[in-house]
Amino acid sequence: MPSALGLTETGSHSGHLFDAPGTTALLKVLLVSWVAACLRPRPEMEPWPVLAWVLLLAFVADWVKSVQSRDFTVKDIVFLHPSTTPYPGGFKCFTCENAPDNYECNRYAPDVYCPREARYCSTRHLMDEQGASISVTKRCAVLADCRSPGCSGAARPGHQVCTSCCEGHICNMPVPLNETEAIFSTTSPLNRAQCTSRRPAAVTCFTAVASALLLSRI
Repeated sequence: MPSALGLTETGSHSGHLFDAPGTTALLKVLLVSWVAACLRPRPEMEPWPVLAWVLLLAFVADWVKSVQSRDFTVKDIVFLHPSTTPYPGGFKCFTCENAPDNYECNRYAPDVYCPREARYCSTRHLMDEQGASISVTKRCAVLADCRSPGCSGAARPGHQVCTSCCEGHICNMPVPLNETEAIFSTTSPLNRAQCTSRRPAAVTCFTAVASALLLSRI
């Protein structure tokens, strides 16, 4: 049967590349020569360019790491495309699916308006034992998506997931890191029917209802 190198396995020649007498010895000599060439001392001026490259690569790696590890701030919003709102009260949220951290999520979030039925922006932040980000998911949300804010344990022991919702144009720029930040914040009061039994949302609803009652008595 013809081999890939065009040799045959029948007749006086077996077809194996290393069967010829002396071939193994020749390969050993070539290997030893190659190793000796690699270990041969170089001129004194040659290692400096290599060292310079190593230092440069180390600097670039540290710089990239520092950029990716920092959080996203208002200063990072360079330009949001001006456009006419597709409907009255149209707004935008930062949106992403399982981004590695908040910076990457916000940096590459599409600049589009939320659907008409959406009213809020939601954020889901998964963290490890040290509180470092594992994944960030942000979406446009309806009220039903915001009924369970707060922090809870994740599937993996030691990991924690915090969920928050907010109302307003690109209001979900930060990510919730703890129970204090994992809340449902609104700019307009929610009525009693919209309030939920979960503590963070219930506090928000109670505050909104109490404020409305106080204002009605003034």
